[in-house]
Amino acid sequence: MDGSSSRSLTIATPSETNLTATVLDLDQRTLLLTAANTGSGTSTSALAFASQLALMSAGNVLLIDASLAPGGLSQQLGLTKLRGYSDLLFNQDTPPLAQDCIVRLSDQPFDVLPVGTRKRGRDRLDPEQLRVLLHQLSNQYRFVVIDGEAIYASADSLVIGTLVDGVILVVCAEETRWEVAQAASQRLTQAGARLIGSVFNKRKYYMPKWLYENL
Repeated sequence: MDGSSSRSLTIATPSETNLTATVLDLDQRTLLLTAANTGSGTSTSALAFASQLALMSAGNVLLIDASLAPGGLSQQLGLTKLRGYSDLLFNQDTPPLAQDCIVRLSDQPFDVLPVGTRKRGRDRLDPEQLRVLLHQLSNQYRFVVIDGEAIYASADSLVIGTLVDGVILVVCAEETRWEVAQAASQRLTQAGARLIGSVFNKRKYYMPKWLYENL
């Protein structure tokens, strides 16, 4: 599916993050970005990260919107009315094909799997079903980046974290308390996820940035 009807989006690079080289060196394929709490800028970080990977790697990149948080990735891209992630995992009657849900954006270097239109109700995320989907997608893409919900907003990210090659924790500067970020990190590792790095997002500089870099 092409993205001719999608909304054009200018990607802002989150502050103090460049995990791309690390990921390329470790040869990771499936990656989850999550945060302790909502509003930490996970979607912004996921967009920037997917863009960096697409520009620096030789293969294709897929960005999955797995978050139901308001103002999420699909809403920013104008893809909320398209089938996607939730339809593939929670529509047991007539699930669509993954390739029919993937959107190829004309103004971005990566493809997107929108959050989808299926209302999951009380359905729980099936780890085995997600494992099969991620295996299928990782065979088609060099990198699969997942924009996940916050740890304390949904248990899904803990499940997803155990199925991907690496997890990146987004920390919102001056809003996420150190203790909260540390607790979220511990929850991920205790669940069996592999935490490979973090993004320090929305940092404010109280002196010129060049001075910070030369301290």
